[in-house]
Amino acid sequence: MTDQTLKDRHALVTGAGTGIGAAIAAACAKAGARVSLAGRRREPLTAVQTSLGDAQTLALADFDVTDEEKVRAGVAAARGQFGPIDILVNNAGEAPSAPFAKTDLATWNKALAVNLTGTFLVTREVVSDMIAKRAGRVINIASTAGLVGYAYVSAYVAAKHGVVGLTRSLALEFARAGITVNAICPGYTETPLLERAVDNITAKTKRSRDEARMALATSNPQGRLVTPDEVADTVLWLASAGARSITGQAIVIAGGEVMAG
Repeated sequence: MTDQTLKDRHALVTGAGTGIGAAIAAACAKAGARVSLAGRRREPLTAVQTSLGDAQTLALADFDVTDEEKVRAGVAAARGQFGPIDILVNNAGEAPSAPFAKTDLATWNKALAVNLTGTFLVTREVVSDMIAKRAGRVINIASTAGLVGYAYVSAYVAAKHGVVGLTRSLALEFARAGITVNAICPGYTETPLLERAVDNITAKTKRSRDEARMALATSNPQGRLVTPDEVADTVLWLASAGARSITGQAIVIAGGEVMAG
């Protein structure tokens, strides 16, 4: 079995305060990495830091992935604390829901800014470290929505398809530079983002919260929701030496809901 230790490596995780991002940050820290936790709000980041005890972590609050200057400042602070970045996990995301005809331009622009442009800005700022070392891992947290369509979340689907496309393009561009670029595409996952989806379902259909959650779970052939730890485990594998030939892939974690070709 491949050793998945991340000792002496610096991982930057965006959207690290809750849900999948918090699970990824914890997994990286427990595997021995120095972890920069990036997010907009300090309180959740501090809570994750506290839960990780003596692990080497840095909370980067006010890290807005849509703001070029804030991204630049945050990455510089991460480097100043822990040195060049070896592993980048682009996890920050937002999933607004509305019928297409009622999706206004502001909603559309924000979905693309957070999910797609944010991935572009952070990767562009970080990848110079990896090019200089001729080694690195870029791991983009996309979604099954990056591979198939879903009704009422057109902006999110468009953005996540863009993330998968960007992943494939960068994988080829950096293939000879010792850098791998992959996307992870979870299905419905136990996160605060899912709870907002449950809120929308209950408001529109008058179903109970349990019924709404079950409706989401049944889209997974295994009949369950994905856990954040399952996504984090996949990040650890992609960051390991054993995954050095894995690049340009969109790895689906959805119990068979989507069969990626």
